Amino acid sequence: MATFKAGIIGCGGRGRSHARGYQASPDVEIVACSDPVENARNDFAEQFEVANTYENYQEMLDKESLDFVSVCTWIALHRDMVIAAANSGIKAIHSEKPMAPTWGDAKALYQACVDNDVVITFCHQRRFGAQFIKAKQLANEGAIGELRRLEGSCSNLLDWGTHWFDMFLFYNNDEPVDWVIGQIDVAEEKLVFGTQVETSGLSWFRWKNGVEGLLTTGGVSLNGFANRLIGTEGIIDVGGGAPVRLLRTGANEWETPDLSDIPKGDDTVFSVLDLIDSVKTGREPELSGRKALQGAELIFATYESSRRRAKINLPLTVDDSALLTMVANGDIG
Repeated sequence: MATFKAGIIGCGGRGRSHARGYQASPDVEIVACSDPVENARNDFAEQFEVANTYENYQEMLDKESLDFVSVCTWIALHRDMVIAAANSGIKAIHSEKPMAPTWGDAKALYQACVDNDVVITFCHQRRFGAQFIKAKQLANEGAIGELRRLEGSCSNLLDWGTHWFDMFLFYNNDEPVDWVIGQIDVAEEKLVFGTQVETSGLSWFRWKNGVEGLLTTGGVSLNGFANRLIGTEGIIDVGGGAPVRLLRTGANEWETPDLSDIPKGDDTVFSVLDLIDSVKTGREPELSGRKALQGAELIFATYESSRRRAKINLPLTVDDSALLTMVANGDIG
């Protein structure tokens, strides 16, 4: 018999991915789901054999005695849903990323979990991807000497960028960041899950240990590789579906490291199983809210740097999203 009960808020594709994670654990039973779309919640309940369905997530939280809640909804809905779940007497929350549309919302939902002693994680599931784990291992083992710089490119800083900022933090062992300087442009309306993002931008930042990061967005690329780790004695390239490759100083050809020693599977399933284990053991989960907050701060500090036309020393002291405020005021876009 399962030890824990789980409820899912949002019965779309990501909700189903979370559900597969709970199904993979003998310790958890999914007992309820919530979605305002009747067909979505009914299909979800049928697929995962969920007994109780709700149109309203608050009703689910009020009526069910849950231990785990997954929040798999659009970005602007995260704050209210996470805070409501945190106040409902549960043990843990697994939320989709990015954290929230503003820095103030991100801090508020995280603090609600701290205040209620609720473990919260955000689904930056690439920390469980074999190619990313191998890149971190190689860097930490000194394969490229001393790590100096991390580079990446993607479509935008908020939705995709939250993954790459998180991977940069992962490679650099979640060290604290010192400052951020950046620029963004909004050439047209570009909504991702209902929230405006930049059409192009760049974020340059430095950790307190001296490593630097550069993330560029819009019409940019790394020739098929989305992350690059640069050290004093070589380069590691790693991409979403591409193999890891390693170029050592003085070598004429790229090496393709062996990934057979790293478990492979559904990274989202791994993320849910890791959260469940952390609740059972009391350790910090790999995708902890503390780590996610560091990545979110890089996003909103980059926006703020563009607004101020200045370098931003962390911690970030504003609560809005400078991008959204500038768009609303007609200062950009």
